[in-house]
Amino acid sequence: MTNTIRVLIVDDHPMVAQGIQSVLEDQDGISVVGTLSNGRMVIDQLDRFDPDVILMDLNMPEMGGLTATELVLEKRPGTRILILSMHDSPEYISSALSHGAMGYVLKDVPTEEIAEAVETVMKGERYLCTGAEGAIAPKRSDTAGALTGREQTILLQLAQGLSNKEVANALDISVRTVETHRKNIKRKLGISSTAGLTRYALEHGVLQGTGNAL
Repeated sequence: MTNTIRVLIVDDHPMVAQGIQSVLEDQDGISVVGTLSNGRMVIDQLDRFDPDVILMDLNMPEMGGLTATELVLEKRPGTRILILSMHDSPEYISSALSHGAMGYVLKDVPTEEIAEAVETVMKGERYLCTGAEGAIAPKRSDTAGALTGREQTILLQLAQGLSNKEVANALDISVRTVETHRKNIKRKLGISSTAGLTRYALEHGVLQGTGNAL
């Protein structure tokens, strides 16, 4: 069926992935095309699985959900990303949405809600489960909102002390591209030094609760 929604599940906990798969496979119009355990595998096998919707965990080894979301959308902009996480803090949810995710669902939601979320984002609509919707924080500021998802990722990397070359290697882009993004970030935020970028990141929660989320 051409209208069947192709879903790829990405979670490093096999029991979670299997549980979600069994729920979705009982739904008409949804086909689970595979399960993977980290973001790097998604990027490497994206063309092979050709998913319409990716259910993406945040905290995973090798590459977490936020970085994977950005790279997937750069490679295949039409893919819908639905974050599935145990974290209900505003920082996690806002960050996921700013990186391009179309929805955010907590892992403790009723199983049928996951199917509803998949169908909603497939229509091009945003989906937030009740717990996530209530946790959304106000926008940090006009300047923070002006940064693209890629710029926010690079800001995070730079604020953690990575050099332009290290950021380029981590994101698989050229050093020149990182330098361009860095100049744009500084211009948009009105900041002239790396120390200033780090301070901004701390003050605006960019570094808060990242851990392995990237």
